[in-house]
Amino acid sequence: MDVSVAIDAMGGDFAPAHPVAGAVQAARELGVRILLVGRREEVAAELAKQHHAGLPIEIVHASEAVEMHESPVTAFRRKKDSSIRVAAQLVRDGVAHGVVSAGNTGAVMTTVKMICGVLEGVERPALCAVVPNLRGPSVWLDVGANIDCRPEHLVQFAVMGHLYSREVLGIPTPRVGLMSIGEEDSKGNEVTREAFRVLKEAPLNFIGNVEGRDIFNGKADVIVCDGFIGNVSLKAVESATEAIFHFMREEISKSFMAKLGYLLAKPAFRSFRKKVDYAEYGGVPLLGLRAAAIVCHGGSSPRAIKNAVRVNLEFVRNRVNDRIRDEILKLTAEPRVPLSGDTARAGE
Repeated sequence: MDVSVAIDAMGGDFAPAHPVAGAVQAARELGVRILLVGRREEVAAELAKQHHAGLPIEIVHASEAVEMHESPVTAFRRKKDSSIRVAAQLVRDGVAHGVVSAGNTGAVMTTVKMICGVLEGVERPALCAVVPNLRGPSVWLDVGANIDCRPEHLVQFAVMGHLYSREVLGIPTPRVGLMSIGEEDSKGNEVTREAFRVLKEAPLNFIGNVEGRDIFNGKADVIVCDGFIGNVSLKAVESATEAIFHFMREEISKSFMAKLGYLLAKPAFRSFRKKVDYAEYGGVPLLGLRAAAIVCHGGSSPRAIKNAVRVNLEFVRNRVNDRIRDEILKLTAEPRVPLSGDTARAGE
């Protein structure tokens, strides 16, 4: 299957330089057709700095760009020709199979949702992060798209995370855990306790509640929580990782023996950095939309953009959206697993 990916060339802290360089890497290494969306002159100037002769890369003009500080809703209403909007329209119209952006996360989510729509049966799309653990990668959602959630939303996140883990990460029977303040069934707030009850009856490999310490110990392959908890936790983890590297550099620089030890252990340090480097995972997919949309870190390097395109390819080729829609509709139709707000309340 020949796949085309639209890249928001004006999104991110280092746009258009990093998105363009990442697009060239993706086209060369992955063989994917790239549509670079942004101000033609600026994008062309960056592209001229790259060795791109013969690569399947095109520029699609968009006269506006959404800034990182802008209100997502205001930007959507006022900037009709923004790069992320034009990229989303390319997906909606079937010109591109997916979209990648390192721009304003809220604007990306709002724009793709409004332009492409939500999958049938899905009430809320979710941001899904892939994080390393002691056994391999795990899926963590929601990490910022939905601040306030109802139990049925958490159940849908579990289904979407299960499918993404199975189809993209290749885990045959993902273990699904619900983030709470204790492992016991009774722990958590009203929302998590109700979600727990429903998940126990769902056709998933639900292992019960998990805690914050379980994010990286490999206990679960899919970790489900609302966007408030997920976003705060994820940013705390990112900050802690940066602090650890900073402390290590400080200690290594204090003595000759420490420097010598670092040189001997450099391959191990390089391997460790690769495991925790967000650039290796590319970006976080927006699950539940009628589009393969990958949102990257604002400071994404060209390598991160390339890997985001790789994730987009896997998403499209494994028909993740089709599978999410089918599974959500199947669960919604199942009388013992209420997923809509009305049916959940009717059973109280």
